[in-house]
Amino acid sequence: MTSSASWGFVEGDPITAELTVVRRLGGGSAYEAYLAFDEHTYGPVVVKVVRPDRVEDDHSLRGLAREVDALATVNHPVVVRGLRHELGGARPHVVLEQVDGPRLSTLVRRYGRLPEHQYLPLAIELASALQYLRRIGWTHLDVKPSNVIMGAPARLIDLSVARPVEDAARTVRIGTDAYLAPEQWDPERYGAPGPASDVWGLGATLFEAVAGERAYETFDDQRSLPDRTPAEVSKVVYAALELDPANRPLPHEVAEALEPVLDRQPPARLGGGLRTR
Repeated sequence: MTSSASWGFVEGDPITAELTVVRRLGGGSAYEAYLAFDEHTYGPVVVKVVRPDRVEDDHSLRGLAREVDALATVNHPVVVRGLRHELGGARPHVVLEQVDGPRLSTLVRRYGRLPEHQYLPLAIELASALQYLRRIGWTHLDVKPSNVIMGAPARLIDLSVARPVEDAARTVRIGTDAYLAPEQWDPERYGAPGPASDVWGLGATLFEAVAGERAYETFDDQRSLPDRTPAEVSKVVYAALELDPANRPLPHEVAEALEPVLDRQPPARLGGGLRTR
């Protein structure tokens, strides 16, 4: 069910006594996100608040609680941090750190494919976050360009559907349709969703960063990376997009394959506001 109910907050409106709206950032079916000034931390934060028509909806509240659990468990420099939360009351919400930088999806939409000195560190940083999640037994399940904030380092955001591996294995079509791994669509055919599903999301995200367009229209219609893409990059991106989860690389293997390519980049071209090696 799609919700259109909004709090309608504008600049200066209080979300709570400590949180004052700066501007609306966006939202989904059950939640709205606002940039706000926080009297508690005395700085900008992101507030994800349950929509007014969902404050008594058990499914929406369980989803918020699940995200709070994920934020409390995950502690990695490439994953957004949770600061505090309120799961009850008139406006259930979670307060997140505010991360400066554009979303990867916005950059690709405005400027097309990224140069190597931007997408290579991005790939390695995201792979490090996914390797960490795999080691602690969690899956993100929604790795995509709009959930990546470009910066130094990049940040993976939105843990709203993140789950422990054993819980992820019981899900079907959890995530964003255009970036779901085959097993997220059809676990009976491809096997249970899990950490390899995040590698698929990483592959789809990197393809879009490298090519400036999505990797697939359908699983039977994979596009090709640009001809001048380094061979090592093409190899790892296509491997991450293997239909069989067992044939995809582990996250640390993605990073290890791309580190030498990054090391070959001329020092003067590194950085780009993202990372210097």
